Amino acid sequence: MITVVKNTATLEQREHLISWLESQHVQVHVSEGREYTVLGLVGDTSHIDMELLESLEIVESVKRVSEPFKKVNRKFHPADSVIPAGTVSIGGGNFAVIAGPCSVETREQIIGVAEAVKRSGAALLRGGAFKPRTSPYDFQGLHAEGLELLMEAKKETGLPIVSELMDMKDFDLFESVDVIQVGARNMQNFEMLKALGRTDKTILLKRGLANSIKELLMSAEYIMAGGNENIILCERGIRTFEHYTRNTLDLSAVPALHQMTHLPVVVDPSHSTGIAAFVKPMAVAAAACGADGLMIEVHNDPPKALCDGAQSLTPDQFDEVAEQIRKVREAIS
Repeated sequence: MITVVKNTATLEQREHLISWLESQHVQVHVSEGREYTVLGLVGDTSHIDMELLESLEIVESVKRVSEPFKKVNRKFHPADSVIPAGTVSIGGGNFAVIAGPCSVETREQIIGVAEAVKRSGAALLRGGAFKPRTSPYDFQGLHAEGLELLMEAKKETGLPIVSELMDMKDFDLFESVDVIQVGARNMQNFEMLKALGRTDKTILLKRGLANSIKELLMSAEYIMAGGNENIILCERGIRTFEHYTRNTLDLSAVPALHQMTHLPVVVDPSHSTGIAAFVKPMAVAAAACGADGLMIEVHNDPPKALCDGAQSLTPDQFDEVAEQIRKVREAIS
C-alpha cells in the first residue's frame, strides 16, 4: 500500500502518521520528494482502512500495490536511486562504465588493463577472482590471490573494484571490494541474497540466464527486505532459441526496468553477445536506450585469455567504444 502525504503536512503530523502506521504491524518506507512524501507500507495491509487514511487532512491519496515487489517498486520510491560504488555514483543521471578482464590472471595483466581502461574513461574496474564455469576443468580463478591483485590495481589506479562473490563463506575476503557482483547463476540463491541484505555492501545483481524481469526484481527485493538498499541491476542477456550469439541481449529490459523500479540499470554487452565485434554496437545501443552504465570485458591479450577471450576487447578497442559511448550520451542528453 502507498500513502501519499501532502507537502503542507508538518514534520510532527507526518511522524505521528508513521508512528500510527507502524503500530498496525507494517513497515513504513519513507521516500521524500519536492512536492510530496510517499509512505510505502510493507507487510499485511489488508486490515488497514483505506477510507480512514484518505480522510486524513494531510493525506493526498492511498493506493494498493498489486506487484509482489515493494521496496524496489518505483511507486514506493518515485525518484531514481543514486547508488554509491566506491568513489563513484550510479543512477539518477550518473553514468559509469565498468571495465576489466573476465578473470584476474597475473599482476601485470590486471594492473596493465586497469591503467588502460582508466585512461579511456572507465570509472570502475571489474575482475573475477572466483569464476563459475560450466566445465569443472576450466580455469576457476585465483580466489584470494586474485582479490589481492585487484586491491593492488585499485591502489595503483584509484579505480573502485567490482568482483563476483560465489559463496558467502568467502564474504570476509571481499571486505575491500567496493561492489559485490551476484552472477546470473546466483540470482535466485535466496539464502545468499538474504545474507547480502544484512550487509552494507553495494550489490551488482545480474539477471539470470532464463529469468524474467519480474524475477530479477523479486531477487532485488530479497536484498532490500534485509535492509540493504544499495543495489545496481544488470541486464546481461538471456537464453533463447538463438545460438549464433552467446545469449540474446534484451535491451527492452532497460526502459521496462526504469518504469518499474527506481534502481539503476547497467548493461553487459560482453556476456550477452559473446563476440567481441558485437560489443561496440550493443554498448552504443545500451547507452542510447537509457542504461545507467555499462560493464565491458577488456583483456590485454584476448587470444590468450584464460576465460572468455572471444568476447573481450583489447584496450585500444575499448578506447574506441568508450569514445562512441561519450558521443551517444552527449547526443541524447
